[in-house]
Amino acid sequence: MNQMTSLERDNAHPAPSPQRSSGRADDKALLRAAANVTRDHSTANPRIYWADMLGSATLGYVALAGAMTLHSTPIAILTGIVSILALYRAGSFIHELTHLRPNAVPGFRLGWNAIVGVPLLVPSFLYEGVHTLHHAKTRYGTVEDPEYLPLALMRPWTLPLFVVASILAPVALIFRFAVVAPLSLLSKRLRTVVVERFSGLQINPEFRRRPAEGVLADHWRWQEGAASLWAISLVALVVSGAIPLRLFAIFLAVASGVMLLNQVRTLVAHLWENEGDAMSVTAQYLDSVNVPPPGSLPELWAPVGLRYHGLHHLLPSVPYHALGKAHRRLCNELGEDSVYHASSHRGLRPLIGRLAASSWRRGAAR
Repeated sequence: MNQMTSLERDNAHPAPSPQRSSGRADDKALLRAAANVTRDHSTANPRIYWADMLGSATLGYVALAGAMTLHSTPIAILTGIVSILALYRAGSFIHELTHLRPNAVPGFRLGWNAIVGVPLLVPSFLYEGVHTLHHAKTRYGTVEDPEYLPLALMRPWTLPLFVVASILAPVALIFRFAVVAPLSLLSKRLRTVVVERFSGLQINPEFRRRPAEGVLADHWRWQEGAASLWAISLVALVVSGAIPLRLFAIFLAVASGVMLLNQVRTLVAHLWENEGDAMSVTAQYLDSVNVPPPGSLPELWAPVGLRYHGLHHLLPSVPYHALGKAHRRLCNELGEDSVYHASSHRGLRPLIGRLAASSWRRGAAR
């Protein structure tokens, strides 16, 4: 089905319109059904993980090489877009890494970091130990949630700033790993700032990260060291002329495109309507977003199961490749009047429109 058509049509199940508030009580039927689905769909398939990640990364890097070397500008731009989409999909597996049980997919953390995380300067330690706090029942939507801002309740100018800032992320990451990380080894005070403020993929400026412990601390050390060596080498190769400035600019453009696409997806991952109070699980679900079929475009801008982000908040241990099955099962088990359907939305454009309208109303009222 054409995506533009799917954006205009209603969902197969008309969604009720319950009050979305921190005071909403949990829906027991929904939670029981979700628990049953979790028991049946919680096993990760290593073959799917490896094939999907390796295939996406290979396509992304081959397309990046094409964007750098092809002389036809239109074809180079097209391959650049393909590279952005493929590397974005490969990079999205950082989200799965935070939820995978130990040894569920042997070697996947090391493989993903070596192939995607370190080369793109987003090693998994930036997300592991941070994202799980977003799923803590008592933290979601509060000041202690590293991945939440009440964007729907903030001034209108915050939305474009939120998106545009992501374009500069690759330059900031190069500076963080090539300059700040090595210098922080010489200053305890600077190291504290780096750990607290610049070692997590968070959007909440009030969040302060604590130092990692145990196995995660070991992962942090080798991942940060590898990323710093790569960033320093990259800068040295560009400064020395070994990598032409034009090729480096194309790499940065593709990396910025990946970050921009992820930021747009983040913009519509939630409704961002909570003002900081603790929320029930059902309220958290209703503040989160599913964009289920029939639309196909969400597979590009919300890949690796992210189109079921609301469902993921109900079933955080269910691997991405099982979320579609889980969604269909819940739709069959729960009636059309179930609150479950209230988190399903039609597409990117209506969600951005809703968020912008809410922000504009709040801004005009001030």
